[in-house]
Amino acid sequence: MSAGKIHDFPLISPVTVSRLRVIMKIYKVRKLKVAQRKRTRELDPMSTKAASKIHETAVIAPGARIGKDVEIGAFSVIGPNVEIGDRTIIAPHALVTGWTTIGEDCQIFSFSSVGEASQDMKSCGEKSYVRIGDRTKIRECVTIHRATGEGQETRIGNDCLLMATVHIAHNCLVGNRVIMSNAAMLAGHVVVEDNAVIGGMTGVHQFVKIGRNAMVGGMSRLVQDVVPYTIVNGQPAQVYGLNNVGITRAGISMDSRRALKKAYKLLYRSGLTLAKAITVIEQEVESCEEVEHFLRFLRDAERGICRSHKETDKE
Repeated sequence: MSAGKIHDFPLISPVTVSRLRVIMKIYKVRKLKVAQRKRTRELDPMSTKAASKIHETAVIAPGARIGKDVEIGAFSVIGPNVEIGDRTIIAPHALVTGWTTIGEDCQIFSFSSVGEASQDMKSCGEKSYVRIGDRTKIRECVTIHRATGEGQETRIGNDCLLMATVHIAHNCLVGNRVIMSNAAMLAGHVVVEDNAVIGGMTGVHQFVKIGRNAMVGGMSRLVQDVVPYTIVNGQPAQVYGLNNVGITRAGISMDSRRALKKAYKLLYRSGLTLAKAITVIEQEVESCEEVEHFLRFLRDAERGICRSHKETDKE
């Protein structure tokens, strides 16, 4: 240091200055990106919490809406028009596509396909939907197809259990708390009301309706409507009696159960035609919500109803 000088700094080379400018520019860009990501997390429902449970090999298309705490396993594919509710778990190798909405707390197991185009020959790629309620379990290799017809839907309710290899075709409407055992199959436009149970390997013809709290035996063939609160079995399915266990579990009162039993006997034991039986039930059976639903179902049975198994139908 020379005399009379407090500091003596060497000159900074132009190269060093240029490098410092580049470093500062990179720092500012990175700082800006961090701030943008923070704002996105605050505004976007697809938070880092949800993202942290998505396997790195899962394919999530841009536009998909993923709720909080959703888990998506390895090699699963989620389409661009899919909406998945909070806490739903999708196992590895599952496909969710089309205009599909899945509720909260659902489980979709491996190799299931939800939301693909229907197998209906009339389908022409129109915008149609699959809507699945909350807490429904979809086991391995289940197939659920979206509806035929612009704006139409295939709908499954809350708290359902669809066991392995179940098939639900286009435009089906499945109620709440429905259980379908392995390899049960619904053709197009089938309606399944609340609390119905369908045994394994059952085939259901298109447009058939299965009534509330009905029980369908395994390997049955359904070509006509299943009256609410009954048990059916066979190929083709026939009625074997009231589903007393299912009715009791549903919490139906004793008075309503007695009224249902009377209505059932008038329908299946009196020898009356369907139209005449409806009239007599209206006149002679005490009205309650269950009987009114029973009658409503009978009036709307366009395909006819499963008839009684004459020899074994005993109460």
